[in-house]
Amino acid sequence: MGILTVKNLSKSFPLEETTLKAVDEVSFSVKEGEIYGLIGLSGAGKSTLVRCLNLLIRPDGGEVWFDGIDLVKQPEEVLREKRREMGIIFQQFNLFMRKTVFDNVGYPLRLAGRNKQEIKARVDELLDYIGLTSHAASYPAELSGGQKQRVAIARALALNPRLLLSDEATSALDPVNTELVISMLRRVVEDLGIAVVLITHQMEVAKALCDRVAVMEDGKIVEENTMEALFLQPKEPATRKIVRGFDEDIPLDHFAALAAGPVYRLGFRTDTVMRPLISDISRRFDIGVNILAGNINALVSGDVGYLVVSFDAESEAASSAIRFLQESGVEILKLTNGGDLHA
Repeated sequence: MGILTVKNLSKSFPLEETTLKAVDEVSFSVKEGEIYGLIGLSGAGKSTLVRCLNLLIRPDGGEVWFDGIDLVKQPEEVLREKRREMGIIFQQFNLFMRKTVFDNVGYPLRLAGRNKQEIKARVDELLDYIGLTSHAASYPAELSGGQKQRVAIARALALNPRLLLSDEATSALDPVNTELVISMLRRVVEDLGIAVVLITHQMEVAKALCDRVAVMEDGKIVEENTMEALFLQPKEPATRKIVRGFDEDIPLDHFAALAAGPVYRLGFRTDTVMRPLISDISRRFDIGVNILAGNINALVSGDVGYLVVSFDAESEAASSAIRFLQESGVEILKLTNGGDLHA
């Protein structure tokens, strides 16, 4: 069992004429020191799920095991203690606008009953860590979005949590500040060794941070895998939609219209991404290969890449080339007439 284990978690909300299942029988586990991503499009149930993890929203059913106890069965006084071991970062920062940066970071420490000397020492340490010591007396309105989120991260770390919950922490930021916050979160995990549950709809953020990823759709986890496998072997339509949304801007059926022969998506792992396999099969099997699209993605585990290619026609040479690529460690997905990809 990891530091966090979720079993069959469910949460519904009544609507006028029906019931919305925001979280539907969700199960997963997070290891110590791991960044576990929950990714999905808007409305997938991610934010409701993260609030169920620390019981800010009480689930209708299921279990949330943290540090060896099921939080769902605990009284409020126990939950208050356990929430101190779970830091949380929100999309809109949730800072107190009338409190200084120093007081925002120190707020959890005051709630926990720490004395002034302890609070000052810890806040000074955290402001130095996030590079905002000179802004201790500033107010949130005087900060950029990236600075506000760094203050929110410092506040989340104030009580030395064992688990950090990040709910769309970068989605309100521009690309430059997004990269700064990504770097800060990566540094936090490397320096402190705490686990992170990362809620995001941004594949760029997930691929830069996550060790494993679960894809959510309609309140369910539809696929879970390492970040590398998710890019190379997307099994479910929802996963393919998310991965392809950042892979290619051209619809798959457009590729079929462009090509005279069959179309394939080739996925290259770290050990194959730099090998000249396309020129190799062209020479080896004397076939023409048309490259329609491609990209390389830098993941936590290393670089992975993809190419969308077509062959001149269905032939024994093309079949032999595909077998050769598979034997070389390339993941192969074939475009069907309906515009989808299948192994």
